[in-house]
Amino acid sequence: MDIGRSPHREEVETLRRRASDFLGLAREALRRGNYDISCFLSEQSSQLHLKSVLLEEVGDYLRTHSIRALLAEVSKSFGGEEFRGFIKKNRVRLIALEDAYIIARYAPTSYTKEDAEDMINLAEEIIRLTSRM
Repeated sequence: MDIGRSPHREEVETLRRRASDFLGLAREALRRGNYDISCFLSEQSSQLHLKSVLLEEVGDYLRTHSIRALLAEVSKSFGGEEFRGFIKKNRVRLIALEDAYIIARYAPTSYTKEDAEDMINLAEEIIRLTSRM
């Protein structure tokens, strides 16, 4: 679907802009050594981008913070072994990205530079995968 024709165009554009902004801020937080914040922002970027894709193409999105559930919904909506394979191959990484939503803010656990780099990379992979539709 062309975003210009979507009845949700404004909301889709807002979600996409925020997803892009969050990813840029995740890179900046990584550069500054704020790894917990970088991980949280990578999760937010992924979540908002997936919601924008579903809103644009389906007209709605799940009210969830689960990246895997959102990816599964994208897979179901658009068919495609590529999505199912991506989810299966990256299961552990996706769980870690989902966990960053809570852990980076509330848990006494800290993330490492490698964690932050991987979560940024995973967010970029999710965006690339879903932007080709």
